[in-house]
Amino acid sequence: MSNTGVVKNAAVVPVPAPSAAGTDRRTRDRVARLLLEHGAATAVELANTLGLSSAGIRRHLDAMVADGLIECRERPSRAQRGRGRPAKAFELTDAGRAARGQHTYDDLALEALRWIARHGGSDAVSAFVDDQVAGLEERCRAAMSGAGDEPMARAEALAGALSEEGYAASASAIAAGGQLCQHHCPVAHVAAEFPQLCEAETRVISRLVGTHVQRLATIANGDGVCTTYIPGPRRSNSTTNESVRTQS
Repeated sequence: MSNTGVVKNAAVVPVPAPSAAGTDRRTRDRVARLLLEHGAATAVELANTLGLSSAGIRRHLDAMVADGLIECRERPSRAQRGRGRPAKAFELTDAGRAARGQHTYDDLALEALRWIARHGGSDAVSAFVDDQVAGLEERCRAAMSGAGDEPMARAEALAGALSEEGYAASASAIAAGGQLCQHHCPVAHVAAEFPQLCEAETRVISRLVGTHVQRLATIANGDGVCTTYIPGPRRSNSTTNESVRTQS
């Protein structure tokens, strides 16, 4: 069995820590769901409901405020009867409500794929997914028309095209080639159950950059960033031998 050295060499291809970001995302999703369903709530109320410490809930709330998903307002406490400092309550912003609407859409898409899986099996799911990503590939290819043939140049152009599609993507060169990072995944909730989405997307990336690629991490799997490794050009044996002769 050949060994490419891609996955095992963590020093060459850094992969984001898998668990912390995924856990944070799920906790903040639960916070948003509670605020949507029950209205404004204090940090203490949210901590008690979710079983978190005061420091733990504060960390999540601060991050959500910074992201513009929730806001803090003062509200009089029933126990205070108009006296003392009002309690601070958190509620969803318009952006936070819009984000929850995206989750509702994800739930609908998830149920649709489950229906396809029940009635048509995994092959039907794969066919549906391939049809869906075909549109993404077509749009990205059009946006990359002037990128040339070099894989990293195409990866950089692809990152720009994917960012326009909502993936917040970036491309960078590393010692053994390059990597394409997607800092947001519009279908992560669905892809967590149907990995065919990630697999089809990886094939699209490979075709668009013009070389074999390897997916190292996905948001759907709990990683902080979707990371795709793009191998650098291989040195041929003749080139290596010529280099040896030149040095000797």
